[in-house]
Amino acid sequence: MDRYLVFGHPVRHSKSPFIHTLFARQTQQELEYGLAEPAVDVFAQALRTFFDQGGKGCNVTVPFKEQAFTLVDRLSPRAKRAGAVNTIKLTDDGVLLGDNTDGAGLVADLKSHGVTLADSRILLLGAGGAARGALAPLLAELPSELVIANRTHAKAQQLAAEFCDLGHVTAQTYEQLAGSFDLVINSTSASLQGELPPLAPALIHTDIAIYDMMYGASDTAFISWAKQHGARQTMDGLGMLVEQAAEAFTVWRGIRPGTKQVLRELKRNLGVI
Repeated sequence: MDRYLVFGHPVRHSKSPFIHTLFARQTQQELEYGLAEPAVDVFAQALRTFFDQGGKGCNVTVPFKEQAFTLVDRLSPRAKRAGAVNTIKLTDDGVLLGDNTDGAGLVADLKSHGVTLADSRILLLGAGGAARGALAPLLAELPSELVIANRTHAKAQQLAAEFCDLGHVTAQTYEQLAGSFDLVINSTSASLQGELPPLAPALIHTDIAIYDMMYGASDTAFISWAKQHGARQTMDGLGMLVEQAAEAFTVWRGIRPGTKQVLRELKRNLGVI
């Protein structure tokens, strides 16, 4: 039976085995999917061992995405742009192909919620790996402007410069932010600590769409804050998790699973519904 894994540290909380088991059942694919939590300094060896022993593919999560980028034989265009790999496939000719499905998962989830990206004004909070992975797929949807805001302004400026060839992308400090945004995406991990990015409440209005890449059994701190200031459409990253997994499954198996029922099952598993 074909074997797949998710590598992370820590990774025991991962929902990937649950998601991919449902995908396999839905598409009648014979595979098994497990967890691997190597120490940070032995990830490279653990990855090689997995594929030497017959592994077909894997997902890679924190803190190994940048390291995986350097370990594969070939990179997809979106992995090159993201500077990180979250999906690896062993091809038929024995090549380890590194891909990044995070941004595609984000865009797919936004569209599933009816969010219009073309000609929209988007605010992306954060300038780390999650933001980098999201930028190219977001800009491919042709927003009128994408603004990056980050606590360290120089990082936002560097990221905007790297992606300015793909569209109208700029960097601003939190204090500089002005005007009306159609969509705000929080790519920072602040919600995991119950913290908030220093966003002015005046930027929130009733027609804005709010997206937090983090998720939990209840609203994240950022979503709760946005609701308190009048946002009516709020989304967390659970759908992105399922959509990026579906994209990875498609890379591995050549068949795209449906996500709606799997997302419902995942929410039930988490106690969200």
